[in-house]
Amino acid sequence: MYTLENEALQVSLLDPVADRERLGTRYCTGGYILQVTDHEQGDLLSGPTYPDSFNPFDGQGLPEAFNLSPLRQATATDNLALLVGIGVCDLKQNRVETWCAWQVEQGVDAIHFQTVHTFRGFEVELERTVRLTGRTLCSKTRVKSLAGWLPIRWFPHPFFPQPATDELCKLNVPVSFPENPGYTMAANGYICRKGWPWQEGYFQPLDHLATTPLIVVQKHPKLGLVVATCSYVPAFFPIWGNANTFSWEPFLEITLATGQEKTWWIDYDF
Repeated sequence: MYTLENEALQVSLLDPVADRERLGTRYCTGGYILQVTDHEQGDLLSGPTYPDSFNPFDGQGLPEAFNLSPLRQATATDNLALLVGIGVCDLKQNRVETWCAWQVEQGVDAIHFQTVHTFRGFEVELERTVRLTGRTLCSKTRVKSLAGWLPIRWFPHPFFPQPATDELCKLNVPVSFPENPGYTMAANGYICRKGWPWQEGYFQPLDHLATTPLIVVQKHPKLGLVVATCSYVPAFFPIWGNANTFSWEPFLEITLATGQEKTWWIDYDF
């Protein structure tokens, strides 16, 4: 486990090698934020099975994922594909065959992860930097295609504990969604849960026409509010929650040609 800490918060990140039993084929293995702990309030993040158990698919904390855009040749006859941030995986068996190797540099207030993937004509450089400044935690990503067309379908999957009231989050972009069993929109602009307490999970894509980078105001049972500021305009944008946690997943979707790169980040203000 890697740790960042200051007078306000402690941030725990998974070690891509030492903590491999907690990793799988879903979330990026470098810069995986497992928990943020307030020195006075305790743990601030949750997960679908937290605190009872942990499994690599459900995850916990502030994981991020590239797994929905596997890289493989159209003529491939096997089930192998490159999952950015993870390695070469057998998609049919849902198994990592070759883990990517990260170079890790830890500073006083930041940890930097870097890797290069090479697989059947694809060559991808990936950098992840997690920085703690006061009560702001920044998760920054840079991806560059060194060879081949690189389709990216990336999303963060932050897991917050369910708040004390039904108000969940409010966005800086107008959103709507059809009638559904899990969520409703309040007159004050907050997306709210309904039918609480829940016995199952509820997934709901949001309809939006966002033209500016996303800001999310998230209700929190210990802090009152957590604010997340994204550097990008979301594409596909679902929300999900169960009895233990609530999450939003604003996707970034781009394609890079050889030599092109893209950098983006999320600031979480606790």
